Amino acid sequence: MSNTRKPWKNWVLFLASLVVVFLLGLLVSSITERKMEAKFAYTPMVEIKKLEPRNEVWGENFPREFQSWSKTEQSDFKSKYNGSAEIDMLEVDPRLVVLWAGYGFAKDYNQSRGHQHAIDDLSNSLRTGGPTGPNDGPMPSTCWTCKSPDVPRLINEIGVNEYYSGKWASKGEEIVNSIGCANCHSEKSMKLTITQPALIEAFARQGKDITKASHNEMRSLVCAQCHSEYYFNKNLPESKGIPYLVFPWDEGQTVEDMEKYYDNVGHVDWTHKISKAKMLKAQHPGYEVFKMGIHGQRGVSCSDCHMPYKTEGGQKFTDHHIQSPLNNVANSCQVCHREEKEELIKNVFDNQDRIIENRDQLERLLVRAHVEAGKCWELGATEAQMKDILHGIRLGQWRWDYAAASHGGSFHAPVELGRVIGKGIDITQETRIKLAKLLMTLGFNGDVPYPAIETKEAAQKFIGLPMEKLEAEKEKFLKELRPKWQEAAKKREATY
Repeated sequence: MSNTRKPWKNWVLFLASLVVVFLLGLLVSSITERKMEAKFAYTPMVEIKKLEPRNEVWGENFPREFQSWSKTEQSDFKSKYNGSAEIDMLEVDPRLVVLWAGYGFAKDYNQSRGHQHAIDDLSNSLRTGGPTGPNDGPMPSTCWTCKSPDVPRLINEIGVNEYYSGKWASKGEEIVNSIGCANCHSEKSMKLTITQPALIEAFARQGKDITKASHNEMRSLVCAQCHSEYYFNKNLPESKGIPYLVFPWDEGQTVEDMEKYYDNVGHVDWTHKISKAKMLKAQHPGYEVFKMGIHGQRGVSCSDCHMPYKTEGGQKFTDHHIQSPLNNVANSCQVCHREEKEELIKNVFDNQDRIIENRDQLERLLVRAHVEAGKCWELGATEAQMKDILHGIRLGQWRWDYAAASHGGSFHAPVELGRVIGKGIDITQETRIKLAKLLMTLGFNGDVPYPAIETKEAAQKFIGLPMEKLEAEKEKFLKELRPKWQEAAKKREATY
């Protein structure tokens, strides 16, 4: 039997080899081209100076990141409960007005939009008032802290104490660039960096060095700079009476840990207008709650879901369109989870529905407790009779606010928030039992009527807010003072 191969087979093998070599050549060429493209894309076009606040300057060197960041201007996504659209939360839930009676949030509270709107949303809010000059208005300068890369620039220029000092309006000409590059990145290496003194100090008080954090930890910590619980402390040795921004983590980060911290330092955010309880206002303990959920415990970072990686032109980069993962399920959730998009979204809504159902129940109980406490004062109750009751209202509402203000918390850590809200319901119910007994002692039999607060306007009228006056002051500020800030900022930036 002959082993000689037929000539046509040799030709087939030869041609097949040519095709394989050609395809391999195309692959190598493509890889080389993509590497050159990536190298070109990150070749510095301009020199970025230290703490450069203008995002468009960074965009010259990092166009993909800048272009994706620019999409944070979009305000058209609305999920079942949140999203990027502006939502008047007091209109959605008028009970909030009563819960915050005597505090700025009763005037105005809108669901936050994307990062590009941070300065506008703060300036437009009734909470910041209608200042007519730099030393006017209800809020301190510290309120600017999480709104702009101009903040780390200004702290570097004038020092943290001088930055924290004065009224909110005193820094209006300086804070003009919305949250962006310099808040989270080093201009020299583009490494993630912490620019918020309060976070660095919180770590130091716990004996931790934040500079030792891993890159994956930093992908959450740069978010924690702002998405965490905080308060203003005027009694620190270094603050000298200035409202110094502090993270209350010395005892830990659970609702009980931070409550213990606040009790130890005697902190009170405001005295409730109706019940006269010494209240705590949770700001947004998103990072703390996130760490208690399954994603945080398994090392998933904030950026993995809210700023997932994407590929464009062969280049992998972090998508800086910081947004709800529900508007980007394929790149956020389905990188790890194989379920269909609809099933994943349903899972989120199921968690939110269950948490919010109980949270709303706690709200109703707290409204009743405040109104019943107000009735006790009206009937001549003494400080001694009211002491335990007011403390119970403080504890119950702190738990409600911790859950309500931890944006995304009903998904991040539904088990923990379910526990917190459940405990809040128990405390508030026990407090209302004490109120019922005291009302009887004071000669009042029957139920204290629930207030007619079906609308935001009705609720604000019930607590005595002069809304027409507040809105007129804000309108005047927006027409007269704010344009002057913006013009002064343009002149200053023209000299950079």
